[in-house]
Amino acid sequence: MTRRRIHFFGNVQGVGFRYTTCSVAHGFDVTGFVRNCPNRSVELVAEGESGEIERFLDALRAQMGGYIEREEADMGPASGEFSGFGIR
Repeated sequence: MTRRRIHFFGNVQGVGFRYTTCSVAHGFDVTGFVRNCPNRSVELVAEGESGEIERFLDALRAQMGGYIEREEADMGPASGEFSGFGIR
């Protein structure tokens, strides 16, 4: 199990990014959250199997890629703190 934290930059606030992310996440075996940040980025934290997280992110990029200019990501071990995926 792994944890992925990604900050998405671009026109990612005010376009349904968080709602779409949450909706897409429910189709995958991932837990975590998505939230807006004060610097106008969107932070996503996802935990699960590495391949499942990649498929989730690919599906998210397929729907929202037109709004994303760049991403900053890091990985680490899963904490197991989440019971589902939601918006914060």
